[in-house]
Amino acid sequence: MTLLLIDLDNTLIDRDAAFRTGVRELLVAHALPVGDVDWVMEVDASGYTPRPTVAAAVAARYRETGLGRDEILEMLFQGAREHARITSGTRAALIAAAGAGHRVVIVTNGMVGQQEAKIRNAGLDALVDGWVVSEGVGVKKPAPGIFRAAADLVGASLDGAWVIGDRDDADIAGAHALGLSSVWLSLGRDWTITEFAPTATARTVAEAVGKAVAG
Repeated sequence: MTLLLIDLDNTLIDRDAAFRTGVRELLVAHALPVGDVDWVMEVDASGYTPRPTVAAAVAARYRETGLGRDEILEMLFQGAREHARITSGTRAALIAAAGAGHRVVIVTNGMVGQQEAKIRNAGLDALVDGWVVSEGVGVKKPAPGIFRAAADLVGASLDGAWVIGDRDDADIAGAHALGLSSVWLSLGRDWTITEFAPTATARTVAEAVGKAVAG
């Protein structure tokens, strides 16, 4: 049995696609230029920019509309969670992993309500053994505590566990700190960090899971 600790945003779900859809809905709802979705995505930087900062930038750009930062913030959160989806390949990989006796726990930074809504809307709650959210356990990736909490959740040891995720600074750095094996979801990027590196690189979750369970 292998314990798989898998990231949520831009790993199990295409967070950027869901966020883009939500942004488009926001612009359409307020008769704003739909083409500005690319500008918002650039400001968002795949979630690296804090949501309040994104909302403040949008509010400033469309100040004449009277749109408030809090209203924009809620609509951005709503879009990201309501449009959370997984691919058929990811679904098949998770089902196959469970069928082979492996355990899967989602390890994600964020707010409990927001992240759990994404998990359920994407149907992941029926495909994994559980999840830990940083707000709920009081520690964020890459800190070791969140990975230990994930293992404790299913009564497993971190010995032999694998971390799968797209973030070099959270997922792979966290695995490195604990001496765990990892698979980096490259998403078309090249690995550039010299201090540490993932055990393996993959283009899809299915490929990543396959490499992890193969050892």
